[in-house]
Amino acid sequence: MRVIVLGAGVVGITTAYYLNQLGCEVTVIDRQRYPAAETSFANGGQISVSHAEPWANPGAPLKVLKWLGRDDAPLLFRLRADLQQWHWGLRFLYECLPHRTRHNIRQIVNLGTYSRSLLQALRAEQGLHYQQRTQGILHFYTDPREFEDAIGPTRQMVELGCERRLISADEAVAIEPALRHIRPQLAGATYTAADESGDAQQFTRALADICVERGVKFLMNHHITALRQGEHGLAHVELTDPEGRYVRRDAHAYVLSLGSFSPQLAERLGVRLNVYPAKGYSVTMPVKDAAMAHQVSLTDDEYKLVFSRLGDKLRIAGTAELNGYDRQLNEVRCQAIVRRVEQLFPGAGDTAQASFWSGLRPATPSNVPYIGKSRVPGLFLNTGHGTLGWTHGCGSGKAIADIVCGRKPELDFAFTGLGA
Repeated sequence: MRVIVLGAGVVGITTAYYLNQLGCEVTVIDRQRYPAAETSFANGGQISVSHAEPWANPGAPLKVLKWLGRDDAPLLFRLRADLQQWHWGLRFLYECLPHRTRHNIRQIVNLGTYSRSLLQALRAEQGLHYQQRTQGILHFYTDPREFEDAIGPTRQMVELGCERRLISADEAVAIEPALRHIRPQLAGATYTAADESGDAQQFTRALADICVERGVKFLMNHHITALRQGEHGLAHVELTDPEGRYVRRDAHAYVLSLGSFSPQLAERLGVRLNVYPAKGYSVTMPVKDAAMAHQVSLTDDEYKLVFSRLGDKLRIAGTAELNGYDRQLNEVRCQAIVRRVEQLFPGAGDTAQASFWSGLRPATPSNVPYIGKSRVPGLFLNTGHGTLGWTHGCGSGKAIADIVCGRKPELDFAFTGLGA
């Protein structure tokens, strides 16, 4: 079976790898020169099954209202004359209902647990190295109300098999001594020992190299201009090559993994995907004082930031700005992240050498991605992973490969178009 994967981020490359494993003839198409050049380039680095509480939860609407108009807000809606944004926002409010939040947590935990186990198996099998750390992920809280609000979702995650446990402030400092500076402010924490961290870009490019060795073809620096439907389903994809010449490619199946840009192509086929770009920021800086720098990957839930140690560098990422497809760096938001890092770990990183980046994370209102069949025969979906593309990449890649090949996925998940 010939399959075209549209997109060479972490989700597209894992999809290509597992399709190749099942004997498919795979071609990957992307507009960038190299894999993992956009949203997978400089993300937070966490493989975080424990990060399963969606943005849409019962406490979110009041927080969003409080944050409106604040340039440094963790979750910022910049209201626009944009029907896509308003449609997304209304559905977001619906997903904040308690029963929807519980449903979505189940999907996110099931996919995350499955994906993490596949990543671990793949790493061992292929001998992959990507600055990985297997010291778990610690969520810490400096606001007692935030910690109290985390107890219910944490217990649900535990019931679903995510070993996220509630711990005291003293236990948190014992696990990560770098938190000692803010010990008086710590209200509590949770710890998931099985979670991991690592450089998503390094992983994706290393896996892409393995794909090339196994016969996967790559059309990089090719712009996808249209998907064309024929009498019996999706007929071909139209492209322009690096010289601007028209190119057409056809296959038996196509997997749409273009992140925030997936809805634009799908809508022309009558497939509506409720995916909206959530601009996230990251800061990468060299370690300046190793005694003050964290070793364990951390999540600051109050400020919606994650902290990962990538060798001799610190990666801090997070926040979300819903403002269309603009990737321009907002200096206020960049400096808010640096300020928080200095509050928590003074002197740990060399802020003078900090590099800033932004990426458009493909967010669904529920934080649950689209994985499965579309209404157009031959077109399959693996998109809308939001902040968890790195966490869910292997699991969604394996699941969609099974679906494309007519196999039943091993995963208990509400797949698109399968009647599940």
